[in-house]
Amino acid sequence: MIDERESNNQDQGAIKAMATVHIDGKSYEVNGADNLLSACLSLGLDVPYFCWHPALGSVGSCRLCAVKQYTDENDKRGRLVMSCMTPSSDKTYISVDDAEAVAFRKSVIEWLMTNHPHDCPVCAEGGHCHLQDMTVMTGHSFRRYRFNKRTHANQDLGPFVRHEMNRCIACYRCVRYYKDYAGGTDLGVFGAHDSVYFGRREDGILESEFSGNLTEVCPTGVFTDKSQGDHYARKWDMQYAPSICQGCAVGCNISPGERYGAIRRVENRYHGEINHYFLCDRGRFGYGYVNRDDRPYHSTLRDDSGVDQVLGVDAALDAVARLLQSAKGVAGLGSARASLESNHALKQLVGDDQFSLGWTEHQTQLMRSILQLQQLKGVNVASLRQIESADSVLVIGEDVTQTAPRVALAIRQAAKTRAIRLAAERKVPDWNAEPLKNIAQHELSPVYILDVIDTRLSDIARQNVIADPLEQARIVYAVAHLVDANAPAVNGLSTQQQEIADKIAADLMASDTPLLVAGVSAGRMELLDATQQLLLALLACNKTPQLALVVPEVNSMGLAMLGGHSGTELVQWIKNGLIDTLIVLEQDLFGLFGDQQAERMLHGLKNLIVLDHQRTQTMQKANVVLATASFVETDGTVVNMEGRAQRFYKVFEPSYHHPERQIREGWRWLHAVKQVRDHKVVEWLNIDAAVESVAASNPLLSGIVDAAPSGAFRVNGLMKVAREPRRYSGRTAMRAHISVHEPKQPQDQETALAFSMEGYVGPDEPGALIPFAWAPGWNSPAAWNKFQDEVGGHLRSGDPGVRLLDNLLSLSYKQPVLNREQHSGRKEVVYLHHIFGSDPMTARSDVLAKRIPDAYVLLHPSAVQQNSGSEVVICVDGQEIKLTARYSESFPVNCIGWPRGIAPEVQERWAEIKGV
Repeated sequence: MIDERESNNQDQGAIKAMATVHIDGKSYEVNGADNLLSACLSLGLDVPYFCWHPALGSVGSCRLCAVKQYTDENDKRGRLVMSCMTPSSDKTYISVDDAEAVAFRKSVIEWLMTNHPHDCPVCAEGGHCHLQDMTVMTGHSFRRYRFNKRTHANQDLGPFVRHEMNRCIACYRCVRYYKDYAGGTDLGVFGAHDSVYFGRREDGILESEFSGNLTEVCPTGVFTDKSQGDHYARKWDMQYAPSICQGCAVGCNISPGERYGAIRRVENRYHGEINHYFLCDRGRFGYGYVNRDDRPYHSTLRDDSGVDQVLGVDAALDAVARLLQSAKGVAGLGSARASLESNHALKQLVGDDQFSLGWTEHQTQLMRSILQLQQLKGVNVASLRQIESADSVLVIGEDVTQTAPRVALAIRQAAKTRAIRLAAERKVPDWNAEPLKNIAQHELSPVYILDVIDTRLSDIARQNVIADPLEQARIVYAVAHLVDANAPAVNGLSTQQQEIADKIAADLMASDTPLLVAGVSAGRMELLDATQQLLLALLACNKTPQLALVVPEVNSMGLAMLGGHSGTELVQWIKNGLIDTLIVLEQDLFGLFGDQQAERMLHGLKNLIVLDHQRTQTMQKANVVLATASFVETDGTVVNMEGRAQRFYKVFEPSYHHPERQIREGWRWLHAVKQVRDHKVVEWLNIDAAVESVAASNPLLSGIVDAAPSGAFRVNGLMKVAREPRRYSGRTAMRAHISVHEPKQPQDQETALAFSMEGYVGPDEPGALIPFAWAPGWNSPAAWNKFQDEVGGHLRSGDPGVRLLDNLLSLSYKQPVLNREQHSGRKEVVYLHHIFGSDPMTARSDVLAKRIPDAYVLLHPSAVQQNSGSEVVICVDGQEIKLTARYSESFPVNCIGWPRGIAPEVQERWAEIKGV
């Protein structure tokens, strides 16, 4: 198990050039590479600002961060400087509290506010608005402007972001983030002087997969969360908990906000190694499935007449226990979207030999290969922060913008490391944004992408190589041979492929921190084997390669580490009559195995028991349904793609708002069923007991007890951490239609968090327990600077989670086996992924569902003699499917592009075009 916090601190200390600065008569040691604004904020001093952002650097456009700088200790006059544009050099003397600086900052706010509508009572940003914070901080409290204000027409920017241009103060943060940081092209700045306009050329959906970050980047209410508009609640009216995004395997930290027993908003929760300040749109807006009215809120038992009878908790436990006691054979189907604790409880209930991971045999082998590569000796499994610092990148068969979007955003920053290096050679600090751009011009660090299509990262790629998976693997094997001649050669490469391999090998060898990005979304073991070969070749040349391996779901790595049998074996158990009772945990058999195979499985079962918080097709076939809590209603642990275990916590107690609902945590249901069946008392009384049981059962998972403090933790030994802000209000009014007397708040006996505003709120919370960002005077997301060891660095109490895997495994070169299979003219199915649609939960979120494309197949134009948009009939898995065809000249001729999760699920690799 890796203790990365200590190594991070050591690395930071090694590169820091400390400087002594004197601020208002006091001396401080600061990072000499910072600007003065960042240095002051890192020291905990309050210096107001607008245009500066830790991730975007300095442009000096708002003038709000002015301080008085002196030549030396004898200078009494000084001069005003913008702290964001001034280096924190050694022996710098400044004053933040100087009267002239204070007056200047106050005047800046006043003229910035001349055209602002002052509509705080109706503004969706109210309560966590940076503009409000800075206005109070500068002391501006009286409006003297009495003339007409300029007004703008707002735009419809799609279902995620609402636009209100009249609130703009022209800080330029939005376009700097959207264009320069996230690579978006459809948002810009228009006009001049008093008519500057930030928006699109015309109304339309913001195309970037990271557009939702505008709601936190914008310091005013120009861009706000549109999905929150129909059920708006202020920041101080919501209850929060530390949580982990469930949208993919990156493991971004989030703060879901609850009001009236429903999630109203998801905000970014800072993590120094993973998501930093930004989320993708699937993570930010994809929570809608937890609020669905058609969720199962009661457990049911289907009687002999086919009618579902509602059961209480005890009756449901007894019913399931009876079914298990009389069963011929019981198996459990785990889930990568369920916590480690729930999967472990199911494994304990059915036994190790009857626990299935739910993946096909091929998918199981892919995940085992991923787990093996993660432990390869000498390889650094990269966090997002480390991805951002890579100086060369090779993406192998993974469309990361669609499968792990936050990784794609990190790769965009890696492309800028050459610009940072060129600037450093000219003594320009990396925080000075405009000179950095001018020096770099169009110079980018080498990024190579091997895929079957042009990806959304093509604009930063030195080369986007489009080829079928087998050809991609051949190129990677060839690169490995060029890097180390001892790696087996690949014969039969075309001249073009050899030239590509030569360029990739040269750039990887010339780099200090080469990064390889691969994954399982293509479904091809050849790509993972080739990745392993190249890693070994780089290690042989004394390189320390960085590795990022993308896996499908939030807990795919945790499930792989837990271990179990494949779904293919489960199918065989049922077919052979060894199993007549199946317990399904947060899975849909029809989505996993396809309609025909799922029906065959169900036909061989006597009992089907389903635990889920979504009403799936499988649940409709179940004898017993146990209504399960979603991730915002339970505590649990998941393991992200880099092998980092992280804890998420219950945001609210469901029974407080809806006492009639009887949902329980998956792990609590399964453990209780086991104890009732075995005539034993329940042992897991809290999440800590479940965590300890998981840790004791598997050496790979033993470190999860350190992922977060135990339930006994108290801040300063006295206080729990409050889930609610200090100004939380209206609890009595929320229930006035029931009673004007406020009921007692639910008591959380299991964790170090409290369901109230009573408890500790502030920057001394352990990183894993920070529910939201707030500090005195800082209500906006900018409050994160109070929680960091230095601005943009790590959390003061340590970044949440713990890395579980040690890199101690030794492997050797493989002989490439890359013969193309013959399938008499049939075409290979290659999977295409969409950020909205490929994940099964996106269709259950009303907001995201609006962005899911229609079902289609992608073909080369020569595949059929038809124009784009025509329907074609595809024969796959023995059935004929009619779909709309899209065409691309660059798409491999021998392939059929199949959009995962949008078109019907397929398992075989080969398909045939039957007709038009």
